[in-house]
Amino acid sequence: MTVLFEEGREFHERRPLGMLARVLERLHLDGPLLAGLLALCAFGMFILYSASGQDEALVLRQTVRLCAGFVALLLIAQLPPSLLRAWSPWIFLVGVVLLALVLELGHIGKGAQRWLDLGVVRFQPSEIMKLAVPMMAAWYLHSRPLPPRFTHLVVLGTIAVVPAAMVAVQPDLGTALLIGSAGIITIFIAGIQLRWIVGIAVLAGSLAPVLWFEMHGYQRDRVLTFLDPQRDPLGAGYHIIQSTIAIGSGGVFGKGWLNGSQAQLDFLPEPDTDFIFAVLGEELGLMGALTLLVIYAFIVMRGLYIASQAQDTYSRLLAGCLSLTFFVYVFVNTGMVTGLLPVVGVPLPLVSYGGTSMVTILAGFGMLMSVHTHRKLLAA
Repeated sequence: MTVLFEEGREFHERRPLGMLARVLERLHLDGPLLAGLLALCAFGMFILYSASGQDEALVLRQTVRLCAGFVALLLIAQLPPSLLRAWSPWIFLVGVVLLALVLELGHIGKGAQRWLDLGVVRFQPSEIMKLAVPMMAAWYLHSRPLPPRFTHLVVLGTIAVVPAAMVAVQPDLGTALLIGSAGIITIFIAGIQLRWIVGIAVLAGSLAPVLWFEMHGYQRDRVLTFLDPQRDPLGAGYHIIQSTIAIGSGGVFGKGWLNGSQAQLDFLPEPDTDFIFAVLGEELGLMGALTLLVIYAFIVMRGLYIASQAQDTYSRLLAGCLSLTFFVYVFVNTGMVTGLLPVVGVPLPLVSYGGTSMVTILAGFGMLMSVHTHRKLLAA
């Protein structure tokens, strides 16, 4: 009787888990990746409440945007990778056209012309290119032999450089670098030969002086400030100095949630967007920062696992590029806030306050889930 009872209890304990797995399968959602994203967003909302000065209206707006992002994730996850592949050139073309419209008709804010204002909603077309560039690069390489040849590299370079250049002149150097890095990552995943890597590195080094003189004055100041923050402590160096003070003062366990002096007393600029990681470091210390980085690492590793299990070239390149580009977002923001990289205005993904970027990132994870769950259906 005891055995039957234990077996029955085990059956009832396992049944909900089986039901959850079936629901996730029907919705084409990957359970581990979804759990990582939900944990990241919950942690992000926790930090954002403090970083925004307990602004409940701002947190509510962030919640609405997160919900919109997860709706986009759910909808895109239903689309098979073959359909995403067929749409890739058209999405890329629409993105380039919208970038051209921004240069002519875009809304100007904070000295930059980055937005299209449709009356009902205002959005940044550059965010679309964060998905369109890896989709287009993967589409181009799908039916071609790997590793890519020189002519293929030229085409891939054009796919990445053209939209990146259009975004850079808005100006938005941070987003332009992210778009360009998406193209570069796709090339490396495709198995580029060592000689081409050396050639690209030499070419990039030779173009660095040209890029320097083409940069805006404030962009050059950011690079010089990165090299020596104390050269202008009350001007260009103020952001990074206050950020490093906040992170350093947090110690191992932090000052406690809502108790960070740098953010709460408005010493730290942009605490709810670009420099929210500094708020985390001050209030939750090293342990809080490591917790966030572990969540990020889990999401990236799960994405790379999905890429490794993909059944075709397009899916493998797209999933790998989206996963590593997400890693680049995290690396650039945390490096910028800690003084290891120049300040380029890249928010911390799914933690910083934002709109279009958040929906774009979650839409990308919808593509990852599509790649993985449709692969399971095909293999069954």
